[in-house]
Amino acid sequence: MKSKIPVILLACGSFNPITNMHMRLFEVARDHLHQTGRYQVIEGIMSPVNDNYGKKGLVSARHRIAMAKLALETSDWIRVDPWESEQDTWTETVKVLRHHYNESLRLLWSKEEFMQKKYPTQRSAGDPLSCQHPVLPELKLLCGADFLQTFKTPNLWKEEDIQEIVEKFGLVCISRAGSDPSQYIKDSALLTQFQHNIFLVKEWIQNEISATQIRSALCRGLSVKYLLPDSVIAYIAQHNIYTEESERRNEGDLLQPLKLHSTGVTPLSD
Repeated sequence: MKSKIPVILLACGSFNPITNMHMRLFEVARDHLHQTGRYQVIEGIMSPVNDNYGKKGLVSARHRIAMAKLALETSDWIRVDPWESEQDTWTETVKVLRHHYNESLRLLWSKEEFMQKKYPTQRSAGDPLSCQHPVLPELKLLCGADFLQTFKTPNLWKEEDIQEIVEKFGLVCISRAGSDPSQYIKDSALLTQFQHNIFLVKEWIQNEISATQIRSALCRGLSVKYLLPDSVIAYIAQHNIYTEESERRNEGDLLQPLKLHSTGVTPLSD
């Protein structure tokens, strides 16, 4: 029987704050990949964006990491990773993917070396403990389907980065109401070329929780119970994170990628 391909799902974003929808995306994606019969999802990683990204209302990564850790205490396979948020400045998504892929390989070979030392006399081609040819994991970027539309935003992405993401890593896109991801693919020659590496997943139980709307409700003193984990709600209240003042943070600023890519970059062609 052919071994299933191990997959790590990576979600990059603000998580400002983390919501039940963010966690739900991982569950839906894992179900879909398992149902193909080809993949075994071994881990999910949330990577909150760096504070220097420049998004309006973005609170400190220290708080966003803490809230994600609290929310994910109920998961036995998804974790939050602070690497991206701890860099000196904003890091391109493709570099975040490279980092986590290299980390997964490092851990794999470390485990292989451990097994070789622990069972030095049991390493044979027919031995079940033998890992002479371990199946290399794949790392896929998990996103909402409307994420594909951002590829067309001038200066938001470098075309070579888009190609590396869809060609080397791949995307798992969860559909949301009002989005047509298949049309986004058809409208792009590049995405069409690598559509075999883009998994479009239908979420039959519609979940339209918006972190922006949640922040708005919090600023108005309205209840957000059952939209966020109780532990996250308690943390927000304890630290008084979301206020009218916090919502004005970075107001009028350009996103960091728009600043960096605003000159000499050819946008993704249709």
